[in-house]
Amino acid sequence: MKPGVKVPFHTMLIDGASILGISSRRQIPAIGIVVIVAVALDRLRRKKIRARGFSWVIGFPSRQGLPHGAGMDRRTAGGRPGKTKQRPERPDRGEGTMFDTVIRAGSVVDGTGAAARTADIGIKDGAIAEIGRITGPARRTIDADGALVTPGWIDAHTHYDGQVTWDERLEGSAANGVTTVVMGNCGVGFAPVRPGEAEALIDLMEGVEDIPGTALHEGMPWGAWESFEDYLHYLDGRRWTMDVGAQIGHGALRFYVMGERATRDHAATAEDVARMAAIAEGAARAGAVGFSTSRIQGHRSLSGDPVPGTFAAEDELLAIARGLKAGGGGVLQAIGANTTGQLPGLPPEQAPLLDEVAMFARLSRATDQRVVFTTVQIASQPGVWRDVLDATAAENGRGAKLAPMIASRPVTFLASLLAYHPFMRRPTYLRLADLPRAEMLRELRKPEVKAAILAEDNVPTGRPGATENALPGFYAMLLPMMFKMGPGFDYEPTFDQSIGALAAAANRDPVDYFYDYLLEDEGRTVAVFLGSNFVDGNLDVCREMLMDPNSVTGLSDAGAHVRFICDMSMPTYGLTHWVRGRSRGARLPVELVVSKATSVPARLFGFADRGTLEVGKRADVNVIDLDNLRDHMPELHADLPAGGARFLQLSTGYLATLAHGEVTRLNDEDTGARPGRVVRPTR
Repeated sequence: MKPGVKVPFHTMLIDGASILGISSRRQIPAIGIVVIVAVALDRLRRKKIRARGFSWVIGFPSRQGLPHGAGMDRRTAGGRPGKTKQRPERPDRGEGTMFDTVIRAGSVVDGTGAAARTADIGIKDGAIAEIGRITGPARRTIDADGALVTPGWIDAHTHYDGQVTWDERLEGSAANGVTTVVMGNCGVGFAPVRPGEAEALIDLMEGVEDIPGTALHEGMPWGAWESFEDYLHYLDGRRWTMDVGAQIGHGALRFYVMGERATRDHAATAEDVARMAAIAEGAARAGAVGFSTSRIQGHRSLSGDPVPGTFAAEDELLAIARGLKAGGGGVLQAIGANTTGQLPGLPPEQAPLLDEVAMFARLSRATDQRVVFTTVQIASQPGVWRDVLDATAAENGRGAKLAPMIASRPVTFLASLLAYHPFMRRPTYLRLADLPRAEMLRELRKPEVKAAILAEDNVPTGRPGATENALPGFYAMLLPMMFKMGPGFDYEPTFDQSIGALAAAANRDPVDYFYDYLLEDEGRTVAVFLGSNFVDGNLDVCREMLMDPNSVTGLSDAGAHVRFICDMSMPTYGLTHWVRGRSRGARLPVELVVSKATSVPARLFGFADRGTLEVGKRADVNVIDLDNLRDHMPELHADLPAGGARFLQLSTGYLATLAHGEVTRLNDEDTGARPGRVVRPTR
């Protein structure tokens, strides 16, 4: 019998009879049927005999071949689960507390780092009420036999600041098992903002995070808030599939206090600094989880100006950190100067990255606040990341509270005909870009059109900070090192799979070869450059970073770079690659990977009610079919306000996701439940 598939009741009886060793060919009287069902169920529960998909409520298959330490029962057969069916009107029979939900017989990896164990989880009133062998009744049962059960993921680096005002699903994160997000990173956000001054913050967000300004203009209810407190109050009236935490961004804060001087003047006056500190204190009191700042030259507004705060003095940052502490405390999130190296065409970075780490440590010790900062491997300084981890350990040994935020895979840069690509600013292409797709493809396939496009120079837009201006040169330099993406794409490929290698094997120029690739599959093909963390052609660097005791996973950038970067599946990738699928090196224990995405960010951001599966903690839970967990190809969806398009990378294999005890996703489908609220740190 296939799990979750509707079958006639007599078939279930035959399966029940076979469990008892009774031939299905024998005729069984009615009273015998009752006895068989009762005894079979009793044996299923007490003796842990596993019928194939036989379950009262939600049936998942058993699993075999799990990674070492996953704690699954290897005696049972594997298989892909079918669609599940809930019957909450038929509660479990038993004694004791009536639970809202019981997750039965899953391999529980609780987020603490402890070894996986088989257990039931009882949920009541949105919290975990019991863990162990549960005999009490429940309004809903999830049979997790053969499945991995973890806390919901906490994605601490997203940019949903605008999207949360119009989108309740946050599908890119929800489809990857995320139950809590933190937004307001990189120094950008939308509060505080004076009436009539939204344009400056939109200009900043579009330039830094490549979120279409048209979507932000049309989708957001400008005028509904001014202060950061007002912003949180507005969000308190919204509902989502997951909880949302917000940081106050340095860009918005500085612009609110200093106006146009925020970008022109590097130094704030003493009065400016005092006002920023007071606003930060008020934001923390209202529930901000932290303050964010960016100090790299590459983060610029659409107008081409550096993010306000890029060159802020240490005294300014210290005053703001003290304001946060006075308001109850919060995290300082930063991208230190030189994190991404010296980018071509931009002024020099203001300081070496190790000097920035030393400054972060001083801020942390002076205020007793936690500082989290982006840490990646870059080609121009391939060994600095290790120096950063060593410096972090030394500074923490002296009383600082530093946490390098790392990525579980390379940061990806995509190219597609329907999004960004090397030819998007060529004059001939621009004349065809607005045609219906079929007509545009017909034109682009003409030899004379191709020849014209390949021979032309790029035409810049009139917006200095626009992504479209930077990318053509970027693609021209990196195109030979890009890879074709397809189903099951391995983010740790070998270079003989690159566009350059494939073109050489075909005795063709890489640019000519890539042009034709973009037109395949009716223009839906996607290529990727694996940026930071892939300098050595493998992901050993990521593994070392993940194993570092001070690091926290993040950097998905969900909600940002909507047509260029798509890393929202990073939480899923931790399992699909590092626990289950890596073939080019050592893997990682499931307990470590889970803790890095759950309890570690929960402690860092002060979310004391979540991050682990323990009695009394919030019931944010994933039930995962690890054998069949997949992070799929990025796909372009034209579903933003004003018709804007964005890449989404959805995953399958999440049998159930619960947030605050409510099932928000079942068999990779949204259930319509919206338990998500604004999350505030525990003071």
